[in-house]
Amino acid sequence: MCGDVDEDAGELEGLLYARFLAHARALLEAHHSKAEVTAASSDDPAAYMDKLFSDALSRCVRDGEEAAADQRYLRLTRQPLVFARLAGLLAGHLALDQDPLRKIIEALMQGYAEAAQADHAHDHDHDHGHDHDHGHDHHH
Repeated sequence: MCGDVDEDAGELEGLLYARFLAHARALLEAHHSKAEVTAASSDDPAAYMDKLFSDALSRCVRDGEEAAADQRYLRLTRQPLVFARLAGLLAGHLALDQDPLRKIIEALMQGYAEAAQADHAHDHDHDHGHDHDHGHDHHH
């Protein structure tokens, strides 16, 4: 009975990691395509932030893939803590009139919403009359 719970938790962790990996790869591909089309200068703040985001996400994917299969999800659970700490450190050096905490929280919520939107899009972007299994229910 305890083994069943551990096995179920391991299966869920594997599915969650796979979901992250698919979303990350899609974002990285979109960024790569966009970067090729618009060779933005380093003076463009949006291009700079997109590249920094892409670099950090790429590092998270690489670190996860380099971990042992049973450690990948655990590594994923630690990564947001590191980035939250870094965000706090950087924001702690900004002028308070720029309201850095509010901006960090807004960016955090935007990322959280993007993850939820990616799940929703995945559930509705493919043909429901197909013969192969994605390893999840279609929630009908």
